Amino acid sequence: METLPLFERTIGEWLEKWAAETPHKEAIVYSDRNLRFTYAQLNERVDNLAKGFMEIGVKKGSNVGIWATNVPDWLTVLYACAKLGAVAVTVNTNYKQSELEYVCQNSDMHTLCIIDRDRSSDFVGMVYNMLPELKTCQRGHLQSERFPVMKNVVFIGQEKYRGMYNIPELLLLGKNSLREEEYVGIKKSVSCHDVVNMQYTSGTTGFPKGVMLSHHNITNNGFLTGEHMKFTADDKLCVCVPLFHCFGVVLATMNVITHGCTEVMVEKFDPLVTLASIHKERCTSVYGVPTMFIAELNHPMFDMFDLSSLRVGIMAGALCPIELMRQVEEKMYMKVTSVYGLTEASPGMTHTRVEQSFEERCTTVGYEFEHTEVAVLDPETGEECPVGVQGELCNRGYNTMKGYYKNPQATAETIDANGWLHSGDLGIKDENGNYRITGRIKDMIIRGGENIYPREIEEFLYKFPGIKDVQVAGIPSKKYGEEVGAFIIPQEGADLHESDIKEFCKGKIAHYKIPKYVLFVEGFPLTGSGKIQKFKLKDVGLEMLKAQGVEVI
Repeated sequence: METLPLFERTIGEWLEKWAAETPHKEAIVYSDRNLRFTYAQLNERVDNLAKGFMEIGVKKGSNVGIWATNVPDWLTVLYACAKLGAVAVTVNTNYKQSELEYVCQNSDMHTLCIIDRDRSSDFVGMVYNMLPELKTCQRGHLQSERFPVMKNVVFIGQEKYRGMYNIPELLLLGKNSLREEEYVGIKKSVSCHDVVNMQYTSGTTGFPKGVMLSHHNITNNGFLTGEHMKFTADDKLCVCVPLFHCFGVVLATMNVITHGCTEVMVEKFDPLVTLASIHKERCTSVYGVPTMFIAELNHPMFDMFDLSSLRVGIMAGALCPIELMRQVEEKMYMKVTSVYGLTEASPGMTHTRVEQSFEERCTTVGYEFEHTEVAVLDPETGEECPVGVQGELCNRGYNTMKGYYKNPQATAETIDANGWLHSGDLGIKDENGNYRITGRIKDMIIRGGENIYPREIEEFLYKFPGIKDVQVAGIPSKKYGEEVGAFIIPQEGADLHESDIKEFCKGKIAHYKIPKYVLFVEGFPLTGSGKIQKFKLKDVGLEMLKAQGVEVI
């Protein structure tokens, strides 16, 4: 079997390769507004923005935040950072004020690029709350007491906001820049082993950690993901998953940029826009978490669209129900593959291949990526487990992150002395070499593809008056895989209500972290040594909800 190569190219070099070889080919398409960029147009736009960034002080190693849905210039910002050797810090669009401030502070963010709003969140308002100095300072001369590193806020769009630049201005600055020679020199100095993307993942300690990923990490993971699905330059991938996750930025975007094919973008997941884009652009591939595919299949206008151009796709982010995979294969004409991994592994560790049987693609997460080792290790002894015996899934290879930003201790806890990255997930290897996920060591909750660490929500709920103790655990859900359940022991005499707790969370923590179920209990299930048995809370919760006549969906 011929082995697939690992490339030593930066993201900027990949973009320039296709701009030279296939300049007129469409790189990015927004079908709903007929916006199209060829590789040559995209490359020129990226160059202009990169030089515009230089003019406002972004240098090699600067951390640049992107807080936006999949808007047209999201990728321009990412690629401009990549060419300058700056680091694109992707910020979750569900974040609220305290989460945004934490990431800006923790990442030493120099420039933050934002849109005006998403759902109920006013991004511009939150940024002014965080940086009141913006309203009075000259652009580019921000002096913030709380955020001393932050120098610029850039609005992704035409509008002008006080104290902020916007993208058209930076493109113009870059176009008229006299620093072309300096720019070419900077591009040449960027190595594929430099960090290019930092993504924040919730930590078991409750505070998110910045995962540092290099060009080499993510371009190769994207390339190999595409190879497993037999991608060529003729493919068109419909991307309706958010770009701030590895799913969107690596498995989708890096797959496209390394294969020179076309990325058909959906700004914010909408089943109708997704189906219409696939139909109009004749997309060959689409990705999504299970809930997205459910929304597409159940859309009242589903039958109006011709999806016969589809060939292959990825369903990931949560355990995929077999029946759903069957429906997607039958009604959407495509083979479903699933990638297993975590942000720290850039993200793919294992992937089912398009040539594998339906059964294998449904019930396993496939086998390891090329150039990586995956092992099932005994959590007690660290020895490798025999076939069929459960242990922790670990990974070693080119795809291991560079570490957590400014957190050597957490890095050492995740990557052991032998270089194994510990996933915290339990699994087995079967006799055919495929891996199956069987559970989790950590008490993480996965809701519709979002990783939620109970500790973070517990710490937050402790601030609510009248709560004596609280434990947060996952309650099984058909729709999202799991929902957040909060088990609360009230203080004596406290009059607590479910609605008060939910109200307290609103607007302060991301919507997906707000407990769906609030249950008041007298105590928690304990081990003989007095440790709380988190895994038992699930069953306690289900019993209590059943007794209350609450249907768990």
